[in-house]
Amino acid sequence: MRRLYYELTESIRIAFAQIRANTLRSALTALGVIIGIVAVTLMGTAIKGIDAGVDRSFSGFGDDILYVTKWPWRDVDDWWNFRNRRPIHHTYARMINEWIETNPDSPLKLAVPTANRGSNVIRGEYRLNGIWTLGTSADYARITRSDLKEGRFFSEFEAHSGRNVAVVGFDVADALFPGESAIGKTIRIRDQNFQVLGVAARQGSFLGLFSWDSMVAMPLTTYRRYFRFGEDGEIRVQVDTTRMALARDELRGLMRRIRQLRPEQREDFEINEQGTIRSQLDPIKNGIALAGLFITGLALFVGAIGIMNITYVSVKERTKEIGTRKALGARRRTILLQFLVEAVAICFVGGVAGLAVAAGLTQVVATVAPSFPLVFSLSLVLIGLIISVLTGVFSGFAPAWTASKLDPVVALRYE
Repeated sequence: MRRLYYELTESIRIAFAQIRANTLRSALTALGVIIGIVAVTLMGTAIKGIDAGVDRSFSGFGDDILYVTKWPWRDVDDWWNFRNRRPIHHTYARMINEWIETNPDSPLKLAVPTANRGSNVIRGEYRLNGIWTLGTSADYARITRSDLKEGRFFSEFEAHSGRNVAVVGFDVADALFPGESAIGKTIRIRDQNFQVLGVAARQGSFLGLFSWDSMVAMPLTTYRRYFRFGEDGEIRVQVDTTRMALARDELRGLMRRIRQLRPEQREDFEINEQGTIRSQLDPIKNGIALAGLFITGLALFVGAIGIMNITYVSVKERTKEIGTRKALGARRRTILLQFLVEAVAICFVGGVAGLAVAAGLTQVVATVAPSFPLVFSLSLVLIGLIISVLTGVFSGFAPAWTASKLDPVVALRYE
């Protein structure tokens, strides 16, 4: 074991000595590995970034929410069948909550009615167009995971009495009240004055997904007074995530009873969840993965062939040295380990260089497009280094095996 340790350390020393002696050749040889590691690292970074961006966009809405809506959250060909469905009425939330009270063991926890429309929000000379305006109940504060930067959510009394009060997103407050607090100030929506009660903390958005940052929430009673309430309604139901499938089935059956559907009738509502939108992003992630794997595989294959050729050249250049070492008692294992470690060392250095380039490109992208969350994690670093080492073993084994089988007499006579 000690002999193997000395052989390994000596092989590493010789390998890096050869790399230093042939710096340019080693750099050009490792170029394919560098490109491959950059490709696989950026691919992993982009995929992790998509997941992180979706999680960030949905972080304020919670992953324990089922959405009862008129339309499904997916592309449909028979859109006319969905257009003719009855709207989702806000009173369904009260009926669901009454059922939850009488069934304490239900996986359903709380139902909250919501409705939304795009509207213009004005404060003095400042004007924001197309802001997502949400009408809801005071219970919305119990199901959302968004924190408030300052202020508070509207109360049950303010919601029932239809007060002109609002909670605004971070970007809305920052645009309408630059450099000052929005709490207690007045904004105008639909030519009506609203008092700002709270400002949500910054959440961030991704790929155009909804975010609290560009939203205004008001009591549903107030919303119904100033907006046409109809097909834009939905019911958000908080559920026990450990019994998600049961909760979905129970909510579907409850909604069929509320809508008074006969057993043979098709459902005229949809139960959506965040997983639907996440699954729609899978083709994007799969496309990135396929492109990254193709580029990575091609680059690593070219790099491995180059390293194999250079290692063969190195064996030819040092044939007499191999013969001398064998004549002095060096084992085949020692010679094989020497050239194998040299190939692995070149790939390892290329892998480290590729990771450094990928990290730099990640920082550049993060600076140019800060809304795209790139995640350069330790796992990607480990994967890159492992791929580098495996490439070195694959490309260096055949030349190292050839070197270890050389006859010392023939090798000493080699010119």
